[in-house]
Amino acid sequence: MSRRPRRNHIPAFKAKVALAAIKVDRTLAQLAEQFDVHPNQITSWKAQLEGAASGVFGPGSGNGAAHPAVDVKSLHAKIGELTLGLMLPRLMFRAAACLVIGRSCARSIIALRSEARPC
Repeated sequence: MSRRPRRNHIPAFKAKVALAAIKVDRTLAQLAEQFDVHPNQITSWKAQLEGAASGVFGPGSGNGAAHPAVDVKSLHAKIGELTLGLMLPRLMFRAAACLVIGRSCARSIIALRSEARPC
């Protein structure tokens, strides 16, 4: 008699089997045959589901996962840092182009937002 390799069941399958065991329309032997697991395993999963079910309706259980606190200042600082990182190469290209042409690029540096302004 050879042993069957160890199987790892996903949580959705365990929940499906445990919910079928909570309904009392079939015996453990019938469920074990249907889902191809041992009856002791079904009993264990059913006990786990019943033990954790009170946590679903308990205090602190909202509609979804708890949202972490957001630090808006640090996010704004990161946005500014990334924006500067994207704008810096364009600014340097403009300054180099102004030097090649021989125009003053002070206005270009000050008015960095407007792409249509000349050097």
